[in-house]
Amino acid sequence: MELVFIRHGQGEHTLDLPASLQIQDPALTRQGAFQAESLQTQITPTERDIIVISPVRRTLQTAYILSEGIRCRKIVSPLVSPRMFPQNPEWKTLPCDKVLNKKVIKEEFPGFTIEEGLSEELWTSGINTMAEQEFNVLAQTFLDWCKSQSVERIYVVSHDGTITSYRQFIVGKKLTRKDFLKDAGWIKQSC
Repeated sequence: MELVFIRHGQGEHTLDLPASLQIQDPALTRQGAFQAESLQTQITPTERDIIVISPVRRTLQTAYILSEGIRCRKIVSPLVSPRMFPQNPEWKTLPCDKVLNKKVIKEEFPGFTIEEGLSEELWTSGINTMAEQEFNVLAQTFLDWCKSQSVERIYVVSHDGTITSYRQFIVGKKLTRKDFLKDAGWIKQSC
């Protein structure tokens, strides 16, 4: 089974750093939407694939554009929500990385399925500031779920820190911020 990690397109929260990190619920910029459209020429999900999406507007928009016209399963999960990398217990979640509530997701992205069976705490707090040990348990749970699906490929539309955290967990070696994907960047990972 192959995972394809995709970083969302350029978001409004990156246009005027560091002040723009205080934007609540930032969307894709025009450039970010164009980047998501360009992804369609590089990677092509099929009806047999699954797309797992972070419950944040910019990732939902990226997945929506990428999968337009493709009737694959699209699952929104806090297990791939924003995550700080590297972790620092003194840091707090920024307004730009707050998880959308399920009602908003259902109303604005009706073709997407909300992952059920996860704690409400994950839906409110996400994995952003979660201790490494706790994240590793959830990462293993997510990867086990991925392996249990009867598909060849799962696309994960997420964030630079989250993707790097999962990649580090899968390969078992230390990664750094230099390993971050660029806007709308992607990487294949066997697991």
